[in-house]
Amino acid sequence: MTSFGNWSRLAWMALVLQVCVAAFSQEEPAKDLGTSLRSSPAGQTGATLESTEKAAAKSGQADGTGNPRLGGARRPLYRLNRSDVVALSFTLSPEFDQVLTIQPDGYVALKDAPPVFAQGLTLEEFRAAVTRAYTGYLHDPQVAVALKDFPHPYFVAGGELGKPGKYELRAETNIVEAVEIAGGFTHAARHSQVLLFRRVNDNLVEAHLFNLKKILKEKNLDEAAWLQPGDLVFVPQNSISKISPFLTRPSLSMYVSSTQF
Repeated sequence: MTSFGNWSRLAWMALVLQVCVAAFSQEEPAKDLGTSLRSSPAGQTGATLESTEKAAAKSGQADGTGNPRLGGARRPLYRLNRSDVVALSFTLSPEFDQVLTIQPDGYVALKDAPPVFAQGLTLEEFRAAVTRAYTGYLHDPQVAVALKDFPHPYFVAGGELGKPGKYELRAETNIVEAVEIAGGFTHAARHSQVLLFRRVNDNLVEAHLFNLKKILKEKNLDEAAWLQPGDLVFVPQNSISKISPFLTRPSLSMYVSSTQF
């Protein structure tokens, strides 16, 4: 009887052991399945998914931020310049409405108020300056500003070009397009050393050198600078060994003949 009881206990322990082994073997695939579910639906690993999310967040930044091209900020707000014509409209005092032309010194002469410097200001900045000028003359001056007329933006192209001259800058134009507008290169043009002169102030000009031969060969227009109003594009005939990054305006005669323009 005792031996039969021992045998029963041994059989029972063996049965329990088999059940535990079977349960353990079924649990392992479940762990693997759980791991695969934690991966992305497209089969990406957690690290890959995280890097993709970071890339997506980065791509959401504003276009053109940190753009290294010479053009700088794209589509900037218009800034007033000499000879621009602006209209002032006073909501509560229409007798002060006036149309003004920005003088050569950058100022406008206001009616019954001190002159205001306008050159280089946006319309909103100019409106704020006019409001301050009339504070004390008018109670709560409320003024609106409108740009009535302005000199059309232009660029100048010279040197070894088919049609050197002055051209309206009607749309966004890069230096490659400017060369085409001006008739393209002549047979004597130095394609690899195209100069772009940009005015810094009334006496100083900034100079940049571009290898258009390389840009066109590699079809890499990202390296082509965007023109700004008043820029001068010059294509030389001879090789330029060295050029200063900043020049005085009179020294431009070294590169451009005044009879061309």
